[in-house]
Amino acid sequence: MSGVNSSQDVDIDLGRLFGALWEKRLRIGIVTAGVAGLAFLATGLMSPEYKSEAQILIELRQPEYSAGGQVQGGGSDPVLDELGISSQVQLLQSVDLIKQVAREMKLYELEEFDPDAHPSLLKTLAISAGLVKNPLDVAPEERVLNEFREKLQVYQISNSRVIGVQFTSEDPKLAAAIPNKIAEVYFSLQSGAKLDTNTEAARWLEPEIANLREKVREAEAKVAAYRASSDLLRTGTDQTFAGQQLNDISGEITRLRGEKADAEAKAQSVRSALASGGNVDTIADVVASPMIQRLKEQESNIQAQISDLSTSLLEGHPRLKGLRGQLSSVQAQLQSETKKILLSLENDAKVAGLREQQLLQQLNTLKADSARADEEEVGLNALEREAAAHRQLLETYLSRYREAASRVGSDATPADARLVSRAVEPQNVNFPKKIPITIIAALATFLIYSVIIMLGELFSGRAWKTEGEVAHANDAMSAPRPVRRPAAASAEAMGDDEGDMEPVHTVSASESASAPARLSSAVRSAAERLVSRTPTTEDKGSADNETVSRPALIADPEEDRAFSAAAVARHMAEALVPVAICVSPSGDKGSALTVELARRIADKGLHTLLVDMTGTGYPSKLMTPSAKLAGISNILAGTAQIAASIHPDMYSAAHIIPRGYADMEQAMRAADRLPMIVDALSEAYDCVIIECGPAEARGIDRLSRHPQTELILTAPDESEAEIATIMSGFSAAGYNEVILVAGAPESASPKGRGRRWKVA
Repeated sequence: MSGVNSSQDVDIDLGRLFGALWEKRLRIGIVTAGVAGLAFLATGLMSPEYKSEAQILIELRQPEYSAGGQVQGGGSDPVLDELGISSQVQLLQSVDLIKQVAREMKLYELEEFDPDAHPSLLKTLAISAGLVKNPLDVAPEERVLNEFREKLQVYQISNSRVIGVQFTSEDPKLAAAIPNKIAEVYFSLQSGAKLDTNTEAARWLEPEIANLREKVREAEAKVAAYRASSDLLRTGTDQTFAGQQLNDISGEITRLRGEKADAEAKAQSVRSALASGGNVDTIADVVASPMIQRLKEQESNIQAQISDLSTSLLEGHPRLKGLRGQLSSVQAQLQSETKKILLSLENDAKVAGLREQQLLQQLNTLKADSARADEEEVGLNALEREAAAHRQLLETYLSRYREAASRVGSDATPADARLVSRAVEPQNVNFPKKIPITIIAALATFLIYSVIIMLGELFSGRAWKTEGEVAHANDAMSAPRPVRRPAAASAEAMGDDEGDMEPVHTVSASESASAPARLSSAVRSAAERLVSRTPTTEDKGSADNETVSRPALIADPEEDRAFSAAAVARHMAEALVPVAICVSPSGDKGSALTVELARRIADKGLHTLLVDMTGTGYPSKLMTPSAKLAGISNILAGTAQIAASIHPDMYSAAHIIPRGYADMEQAMRAADRLPMIVDALSEAYDCVIIECGPAEARGIDRLSRHPQTELILTAPDESEAEIATIMSGFSAAGYNEVILVAGAPESASPKGRGRRWKVA
C-alpha cells in the first residue's frame, strides 16, 4: 500500500469501495451482459452430451445347493470389505473389459470415439508445423480406448456395496446401451473366471486325490503293522489291552480292599458281642443266618410253653424241667452258630487279603507291561497322526473336487454381482446447461470485475482512511469548511526580551471583501512593511558570522514586522499549528516566501516538513540539490513510499517532499489520498506546510482534514486591492480567517552558512 505511513493505523473505506462500483456500474453491466451473451452463444454451439447410469450390487452368490446337498443360506455369505468393492470398481474399468465392449458394439466405426481420425484444419496445420504430435501415430484401438475412458465413470455409491457405471455420449441411445453392455460383459467375465477356476481346480485335484489315497493306505498299513508288532491291541475303547487290564485290576483291588475291611469290621463286632455276653441279635450278619433264625424261633416257642405251664404246674414239675433243658440246648446252639458266623467273617477277611496280594503282584507285572506299551505307543501315535493328516487332506480334496466337478459344465457358477438398475435412455441434455452456465458466467464476471475495481481502489490508496479520518468522517465530508485559527499568543508569553513585539495580524476576509479601504484600516499601520526590502551589506556581513544554535530561538529584527515570515513563524511555533496550507497568487515569489517561512519555523526547534504541490516545483529547486528526487507525485502514483520521498533541506533543519517526477495525470487520479497522507505526516512532524502555488480556494478544500489547519496567503508584492480581491474569493469558499505573509523573500541559497540561514 504505497504512500501510507506504516506507523499510523489505517482502515478500509467501504463507502469509497462501493462508491467506485456505483461509479462504474454501467461498465460493469456492459461487461457482465457481454460475457453472459458469449457464454449463451458458446453453449449453443457445443454438441449436447447425454449421461446414463447402471447400478451393480456386489455380493457373493452361490448355488442354492452345494455338492454335499446342504442348503446355502443367503445370510451365511461373507460380507465384502471396502478393498473388495474397490477391486470390483477397478475391474469394471479394466482394459480387457473395455476392449470387449468396444469390439462387440463396434465402437471403432463411430466418429465420436475416434475424433482424431478427422482432425480440424487448425490442428492439421499445428501437426504439420510440428507443434502437436500426430494422433494418427497412435493405434486406432488405443485412441478409442482413451476416448472411452474419458466418457466412462465408475464409482462406489457411499455406504453401500452398489457400484454406479455412468457413461456420457452424444447419442442418448448409446449412453444407455454402453453401461448395460459393460454390466453384461462384467457378469460373463466373472462367471467365466469362476468356471475356469472350477475346471482348473478339478483337473488339479484328480492326481492329488489319487496320490493322497495311496499315502493314506500306506500310513494306515504302517499303523496296523506297528500295533501288531508292539502288541498294542485296541479294546473296544481307545485304550490298549494292557491299559485296559491295568484299569480292571486296579478296580478289583479296590473292591477287595473294601470287602476285606467290611468283613473285618463285622467280625470284630461279633467278637465283641460274644466277649461281653451281649445280645447278638442286633448284628445284621447274625440275624440274617437261617440257622440262627430257626433257633430263635425254637427258643421263642419253648419260652412260650414254659410261660403257659408255669401258671398250672409247680417249678419242680418234670415237664417244666424238660422244657427248660430244651431251652438251654437251643441257647447253646445259638451261641455255637454265632461263633461259626464269626469264623466265617474272619475267613472272608483272610480270603480278601490273600486275593488282594495276588492282584497286587499281577498289578506290578501289568505296570511294567504298560510302561513298555506307552513307550512303544509314541511311535504308534506318530504313525496315526500322519495317517490322520493324510486322511483329512484327502477328505478335503474329495469335498472340493465333488463341488468343482458339480459346477463344471453346468449353470451353477453365477457372478458375484447382479444388476439392480439398468441404464435407461436419457431425455434431458447433461451438458451444456445453457441457463445455469449463462447465469454462472454472468455472476462470475460481475464478481471478478467488481473485485478488480476494488483492488484498483485499494492499491491506488483511494480506499484507505486513517484513524483520524474515521473519527472525523462527518466533519470531513462537509465542505466548504471554515479554517479556524487559534488566538495569537500574548506579549507576556514571549518573555521580557520580546514583550514589545507586535502579534501577528489575522485579516478577516469579511472586512476585505467590502472594499480595499476596510483592508487599509486593518493593515494601515503596517503598510510600509508590505513593500519589498533590499538587505543591506551590514546585514549580510553580520549574518555571515552567525553560527548554528538549535533548537534555541535567535532574535531577529524581522519578527517585529506583523506580516513578515519571521512573525508568522514565531506565531506558528508558539501556537503549534500542525498543518498549514500556503497559497501564493504571485507564483514562485510567494513560494520562495513559503520556503523562508518553513526554514524559520524549523530554526525555532520544530520538526517541520514542506510539501511542494506547485506546478513549477520552485520550492523543490530552492531546497533540494536535484530535480530527479521522488516526491508527492511519486507517492500518489504509487511508485515511491512516503519515507523514500522525504528529503532534508540543504540550508536548514526543515524537510521537504518535492514535486517529484511521476506523471502528474496519473498522480492526480489518486488526489483523494492527499488528506490521508497529510494526516499521516502531521503525526510525525510538528508542522506540515503545503505549498499550493497560485491555487484557487475550491482547489485546496480537500488537502487536509485536520481540525487545526491554517490557511496562509503569501503576498510578497501584491497591493491592498489585490489582496482584498484574493481574500474575497476565500471568503466565498468559506474560509473566514487567513494568515497574511508579506515582504520580500530572503536569499534562497546563502553561502558559507552551513545549515543555518538568515537574510543577508
